[in-house]
Amino acid sequence: QVQLVESGGGLVEAGGSLRLSCAASGRIFSRSAMAWFRQAPGKEREFVSAISRSTNIANHADSVKGRFTISRDNAKNTVYLQMNSLKPEDTAVYYCAAASSLFQIESGSPDYWGNGTLVTVSS
Repeated sequence: QVQLVESGGGLVEAGGSLRLSCAASGRIFSRSAMAWFRQAPGKEREFVSAISRSTNIANHADSVKGRFTISRDNAKNTVYLQMNSLKPEDTAVYYCAAASSLFQIESGSPDYWGNGTLVTVSS
């Protein structure tokens, strides 16, 4: 069993930055691909970023490319999402997710989800 706990959300002005963290319990973190998804009010949850187990592959949605960076520290069982140049349309609840492979994440079916952290970007 893996538990995922997100932190770092909050209120920020447009153009600002935030760094989200996701701490994972359990012993499979280093063997899991990790990802961030988000869900804006009234919209479906969407993929944001993902990173492979060995950190050599990272994918980002087109809407965040060049602004968001995903990284992980396997020694700390933590995955991060650095968000720069934030826009009001980035406002959403951000969820951390874990899966056995990037393919599984890209299929929208991670094995584990966190409870989410709210990011609000004011204009």
